[in-house]
Amino acid sequence: MTGEQYKQLSLREFDRAAEKFDDKAPSVYNMCRKDYPDVLAEAMKEPFSDLLDAGCGTGAMLGMFRKDCPDPHYTGIDLSEKMIETAKKKKLAGIRFVAGNCENLPFAENSFDVVTCSMSFHHYPNPESFFHSLYRALRPGGRLILRDMASTSAFMMWIFNHIEIPFANKVLHKGDVHVYSREDIQQLCKASGLRLESYEVRKGFQLHCVVRKEVDASL
Repeated sequence: MTGEQYKQLSLREFDRAAEKFDDKAPSVYNMCRKDYPDVLAEAMKEPFSDLLDAGCGTGAMLGMFRKDCPDPHYTGIDLSEKMIETAKKKKLAGIRFVAGNCENLPFAENSFDVVTCSMSFHHYPNPESFFHSLYRALRPGGRLILRDMASTSAFMMWIFNHIEIPFANKVLHKGDVHVYSREDIQQLCKASGLRLESYEVRKGFQLHCVVRKEVDASL
């Protein structure tokens, strides 16, 4: 499939899910919320004043961040305008929501101390573009906190990328593209001028990854 076809599948999925995304009924979306405390804990290891959530959905994670850490400025971006509409209806004080493409972040240079991306990255058909855009939007010393799927087993990664994802796209009409190994992320960092600080696969095939823009990156 082309990058545009992947994006259209993702849009179709998340436009449909927008109004029920925050339901408490069992769903993959509810499972993803279990990542939020770990993302917040990672973000709070260092002071920050501006945080962007890439692939923010209906703003559930940012709402939790704002409640537990109210002082910073928060921004959420999502490809699905319906997700953004649902997020705005919540009227979450101090959080700005923007409909847009994470592969071309529509923000000025050096806008954010932290960018979070939780269970969204495997939908991006052009990950290189996301990393280059990330480099531009992060301040020197800033971090990407990335949560996604992964495995320490090369066999399981092959299963994900050659069986599970194609099946999900063909049968369930999802827009999943790829899950990324340490070597993949390392290459993306190298090509964009970023540094892979940590890559950890936690219980349940959960990737927890931190990428940093060097302090002297603007020199």
